[in-house]
Amino acid sequence: MSESGRITGSHRSRAAVIYVRQSTLAQLERNTESTARQYDLVNRARQLGWPREAVRVVDADLGISGSVLGQREGFESLVAEVALGQVGIILALEASRLARDNAAWYRLLDLAGACDTLVADADGVYHPGLFNDRLVLGMKGIMSEAELHVLRARLEGGIRNKAARGQLRRGLPVGLLWGEADGEIRFHPDEAVTGVIAAVFDRFAVCGSVRATWLWLRGQGLRWPLQQVAYPGKGSGIPDITWVEPTYHGVHTTLSHPAYAGAYVYGRTRKERYLATSGVLRLRSRRLPRDQWEVLIPGHHPGFIDWDTYLANQQRIGKNIRPQARQPGTGAVREGCALLQGLASCGTCGRKLAIFYTGPVRSVPNYYCQGPAELVGGRGARHMSVGGQAIDAAIADAFLAALAPAALDACLAAARQLEDGHDAALAQHRRQVEQARYHASRAERRYRAVDPDNRLVARGLETEWEQALRELADAEAELARRETARPKTLAPEEKQAILALGDDLGAVWGAPTTTDKDRKQLLRTLLDEVNITPHRTDPDPHAALMLRWKGGALSELTVPLRRPQPKIRTDEDTISLIRRLAAHYPDAKIAGILNRQHRTTARGLSFTASRVASLRTHWRIPCHQPSGSTPAEGGLLNVTQAARELQIAPSTLLRWLDDGFVAGEQITPGAPWQIRLTSELRAMLTGHTPDGWVPLAYATQALGVSRQTVLQKVKRGELRAVLTHTGRRKGLRIELPAPQDGLF
Repeated sequence: MSESGRITGSHRSRAAVIYVRQSTLAQLERNTESTARQYDLVNRARQLGWPREAVRVVDADLGISGSVLGQREGFESLVAEVALGQVGIILALEASRLARDNAAWYRLLDLAGACDTLVADADGVYHPGLFNDRLVLGMKGIMSEAELHVLRARLEGGIRNKAARGQLRRGLPVGLLWGEADGEIRFHPDEAVTGVIAAVFDRFAVCGSVRATWLWLRGQGLRWPLQQVAYPGKGSGIPDITWVEPTYHGVHTTLSHPAYAGAYVYGRTRKERYLATSGVLRLRSRRLPRDQWEVLIPGHHPGFIDWDTYLANQQRIGKNIRPQARQPGTGAVREGCALLQGLASCGTCGRKLAIFYTGPVRSVPNYYCQGPAELVGGRGARHMSVGGQAIDAAIADAFLAALAPAALDACLAAARQLEDGHDAALAQHRRQVEQARYHASRAERRYRAVDPDNRLVARGLETEWEQALRELADAEAELARRETARPKTLAPEEKQAILALGDDLGAVWGAPTTTDKDRKQLLRTLLDEVNITPHRTDPDPHAALMLRWKGGALSELTVPLRRPQPKIRTDEDTISLIRRLAAHYPDAKIAGILNRQHRTTARGLSFTASRVASLRTHWRIPCHQPSGSTPAEGGLLNVTQAARELQIAPSTLLRWLDDGFVAGEQITPGAPWQIRLTSELRAMLTGHTPDGWVPLAYATQALGVSRQTVLQKVKRGELRAVLTHTGRRKGLRIELPAPQDGLF
């Protein structure tokens, strides 16, 4: 059947869709003829009978591969329109333009056959609903997918074969360039670039930490080179260099890239498919371990370091992390004073010991195991915790004793290391000055070469020249400052002084200028691990130390531990008294009562409000809550409150209390007096003196007894008395007995 015979009026009543796609952006840029042929399918649709306004071009998938699932918006919209019956014919240059994946291809064919949609390519027009046409289209889909597989296999095979010889040209890190010969890699011709990279490797050999190396670069004011990405082909030239502030990521990448060690590598990452949360298949790169790299050719080209040094550096970087339980690794040296940070391990379970600090300024190290806590007394307790001062001192003595034979060499090496570090930084600053001088000279030449009358160009070149001169002046000033601040080369007599320090290495170890970080760094040069096993149940508590030195040598130490101190505990009688007093008095008043009773704290100190509050908090004793309500009949009040209720002066009430006329109560000796307000006490107070009642002094004369005897008779009830609290003659009034009572 001819093309026109398959097309009906029903097809022409719907839209004709031209699907345009290129697999990559590079094809879109270079294969312009193929793109033009696809757009030219509009004319073919018009020849098949569709008007121009009914022809629509779908080109949203330009630069996207046909093998990708779920990421082609144009194709998905086309399938949706076919399912809605809005498309009469789909035109593409070939079947591979529509899809290179059979799942997407057959889904489109199923919908097109069910919705009476035609498919056309350069070979003809097909109806997916017809068996023969469906068979041809199915074969084209299979061939399209197979073609992609064959092409990809050929390309990847050629790439791997060339990479196996070390000749595949890929992007190189900054400081390395491809040469003219096959597989040739050489250093960047700019000495400033290679100088700063060499300084990074030299500094890492000293400090052993990526972060410390990065901080050294920043502290020295050195800049970091960035290389613009260029196509790594022959004759591609030298890429431009941009100088920026050094970053941690840049330093880490430099120290971990194998190309700087002279090794050619390929296949350090692997592409993996995964299903995103949106349900779309995506690709991600996964970094592979060194034993899974596809190609590794050590010694392929000159490097800044050799391969063995690179492996040692990677092992050192890998250890500069927080060590996991039962895993080797010491971690990077930190600023704390704990000498065995990262080196100490538990003698019971083998875990790395963690550190905490105690003391007034958190300067006393303690080591504890992070293993599962044991249940002791209803609480979780660490099965190993030991103080670190005595252990650190013993380890330092053992280290200095082991280092004594090599003390002189160590001192000279330290002096050389100090000089080399300053020399590397100064050399890089000199290169930066030379580079700034070149830029200033080039800017001057460009300015002098321009026509002076062309002010539009001359002004811009003049500004560029001035900027280059300012950068040159800044670089020269920085170089001069650092040359002035650089320590001078050691004179012979100074070297002799350093050698003399080797005889007393302990003084150097304990010098104020030697930081805790320096001591730990020195310790790691000889020690690999210190296994600690405390023995506290023995008559003589001690810690058994097993020292594992570099090279596998073992030595043992025994460090005495402090005997367990008895627990300090406040007397139970004092705690009980505080519990009773807290219901009536605040903390300050309680402290005064305890001090008057000559009680002390568990440490022999006098009581204060804060110490009472601390005891209350520890023993969960509630604090005093003052009551603002009116006292009940018979309630206890202090002297001030009772005097206010009785409308007398507190001094008067205290005097009657001392005389024994008014009864008072004390919770404990030394506590404030408390008065119980009763009806009898209130009845004893009167505003006027009854007739015949006499003052205390008159009663003593009339009765012929002492004042104390009269008061005792009043207390026993043998005499009646009242208290007059108003008027000019306030005081105690006593009723004298009648004469017939036989008292006269």
